[in-house]
Formats: sequence, C-alpha cells, structure tokens
Amino acid sequence: MGNCNPSRTPIDTSTKLTTSGPPVKDPIAYRSLAGALQYLTFTRPDIVYAVQQICLFMHDPREPHLAALCKIIRYVQGTLDLGLQLYASYTTSLVAYSDADWAGCPSTRHSTSRYCVFLGNNLLSWSSKRQHTPSRSSAEAEYRGVANAVAETCWIRNLLRELHFPLFSATLVYCDNVSAVYMLAIRFSISASNTLR
Repeated sequence: MGNCNPSRTPIDTSTKLTTSGPPVKDPIAYRSLAGALQYLTFTRPDIVYAVQQICLFMHDPREPHLAALCKIIRYVQGTLDLGLQLYASYTTSLVAYSDADWAGCPSTRHSTSRYCVFLGNNLLSWSSKRQHTPSRSSAEAEYRGVANAVAETCWIRNLLRELHFPLFSATLVYCDNVSAVYMLAIRFSISASNTLR
C-alpha cells in the first residue's frame, strides 16, 4: 500500500465494528498487519484507539475489519512525518486528562477508558483500554477512567521519587463529567476524614 491514497483520519467514527461480514481470505496476514500496527502505537498515540478496535477481532477477522485496518495504514502513509516530540521543559507539573465512552462497544456494551499524562509540556504516558465490566451510567464509566488515570499518576510520582526527582506540586486530573467529579470529591473527602481519625 505504498502508493495508496492517504486518509485524513485513522478510523471511521460514524460506524462501529461488529462481528458481522464475510471472513477475510488470509487471516494470518490480517494478524501480522495488526501486530505490526501495535508496535507502531509506541510512538504514534494517535492510532492507539483505531488499532485497539481492529485487534479485538484478531481471532475471527471479517472484511469490514480488514477495511478498517487498511484505513489505518492509509492514515499512517499520509502522516509519516508525525510522531512524539519531546522538548526540554522546566515545568515540573504532572497533569492528566481522562475520558471514557459509555457502552461504546456495540457487542459487549463495555466502555473504553482513555487517559494521557503530561510532565510539563511532554506527553509521558497514555492508555486506551476497554473496561472489564459494563458500567451502569456514564458517570460510572468516567469514574473508572479517572481511577485509572490517578493510579498511573501515582505510579509516575513514585518512580520520579525513586529517581531522586520528587514532585512538590499536586497532580491535576481533568475529567469532563460533573457527576464523576462529585463522586471523586466525596470519595476523597471520606478517605481524608478516615485518615485523620
């Protein structure tokens, strides 16, 4: 696909991949390409979600899954100059952004949690992962996503402390769901009051 027409996006957001469609002729080639794209996600976080979606069907790939895989390759072909940029930064603040979709998978109704963590101006850690159990509400899905982001920032803070570079400012974690923010505030106020006793 070296001479293919590039795509502007890595995934079609208007449709969701399902288990329907005719099976692919060569499932081994599908798995090989999907595995290669998994390695590419180490330096291309913009394709993480799209690659995660096609990897869900590696056990039984169908033609729509192959079309989605080819769309990712067309996107990569058109964006070869993109990648992670690391800059010298004198800012030592740790900031995390968290988001989750509610029941985004049409077959299992599981939500997908996503977060990214910045140290100063540099992207340090990111994740896009399907939650293990279905959530009853968008607030619950977002709460789980924030919990994952907080766990990651705690691990990073401990790692920096072991490297003799402790952070002295609080970590900010951003979430776009008001209900999840209130649940987190209640949770932390209860934890703080139990600690003070």
